[in-house]
Amino acid sequence: MNVRRLIPTAAVAGAVALGLTALSACSSSDAAEGGSDGKLDVVASFYPMQFLAEEIGGAHVSVTTLTKPGTEPHDLELSPRQIGGLGDADYILFLKGVQPAVDDAVAQAGVKNTVDAAKLTTLENHGSEVEGHDHAEGEEHEDEEHGHEGEEAGLDPHIWLDPVKYAEVAEGVGKSLEKADPDHAADYRKNTESLVAELNTLDKAYETGLKNTATKTFITTHSAFGYLAERYGLTQEGIAGIDPEAEPSPARIDEIHSVAEKNDATTVFFETLASDKTAKTLAKDLGLKTGVLDPLEGITDKSAGADYIEVMQSNLSALQKALGAK
Repeated sequence: MNVRRLIPTAAVAGAVALGLTALSACSSSDAAEGGSDGKLDVVASFYPMQFLAEEIGGAHVSVTTLTKPGTEPHDLELSPRQIGGLGDADYILFLKGVQPAVDDAVAQAGVKNTVDAAKLTTLENHGSEVEGHDHAEGEEHEDEEHGHEGEEAGLDPHIWLDPVKYAEVAEGVGKSLEKADPDHAADYRKNTESLVAELNTLDKAYETGLKNTATKTFITTHSAFGYLAERYGLTQEGIAGIDPEAEPSPARIDEIHSVAEKNDATTVFFETLASDKTAKTLAKDLGLKTGVLDPLEGITDKSAGADYIEVMQSNLSALQKALGAK
């Protein structure tokens, strides 16, 4: 992941100013031309935003995403065509801090109904997890050896992996869609209530399923699960920070070894959108198992479910198994 891979502001502004053709259909991950079918043209930055827009918008929206299925979202680079087409959207839903290229393009697009999901809940600083220590908010710390860069050393954007925070975002999205398309406000409100109820049920399942476990520590290549860990009293130990493909330092490997022994950790988790090489090598060296914990940044054929709810249920089962849930 290269969080510094930004499209120059001048290039973004130039592309928008040219008013390039609208983005193509969702299957090609370009935003579609809108208005012809009477639906609200919604552009979502990546899967967690797409899911909210589709579930809440229902039949009244045409949702397209900037991130192709199977693409690591942090690495996304936008084409001039995508950048220019953003200005034709009726509504943009993104999460600032995940995709720098999208953040820049959205800022230049000038779409009235633009919603930053990060502003719909409270972001926290989870920093680096070393032997269960979470950096306090505002605490100065060195992150180079853990693969952190730029915004990664600041607020954690992975709010969708906490069902409670995701529900807060859903409520905010619902209200914003009501404002953007008041003729269908009642339906947006109903759909929001339905989704929030599902997320509340998911939260209860996690709370109950992870209440009694043999260990509270899990090891993962991608430190995306800070909110989830905090919500359910767990400790996330990231091998190399937020970058899922970063190589851990020898010092960090020694730390992980100590953490695993001290906390009876059994499993090293990797994800579907990144290489499993580091996880498998570390697990072999430490005599641990490997498993998949999906950060839900994109749904693919390899995902353990067809949508957000199903994959989160699969993640719960994986955590219960690894943590020795009783």
